Amino acid sequence: MADDQEQLIAEALRAQAAHTPLPPAGRASEGYGLLSGTDLPLGPPAQPATTVRMPSDEIPEPPATRVPVLAILLLAAALGLAAGAVVGLLTLL
Repeated sequence: MADDQEQLIAEALRAQAAHTPLPPAGRASEGYGLLSGTDLPLGPPAQPATTVRMPSDEIPEPPATRVPVLAILLLAAALGLAAGAVVGLLTLL
């Protein structure tokens, strides 16, 4: 069954390729395009839009504050104790 479908697709692609006109010889070296040769020529890339920044648009970033290591360790210990308490309570039920 799968061979029949593959053969049908292969035959359809061959039939389509047989009816596709070839591009003129001069356009073959221009680069990538549609096989039918009906695509428009590629132009130069568009220039990016420039934006004008006003001094009032710039918002200063606040200085970065560091979290003390001791606070992180205490938070981890508290969360561990809370999770252990919940598991212990569920075990007793």
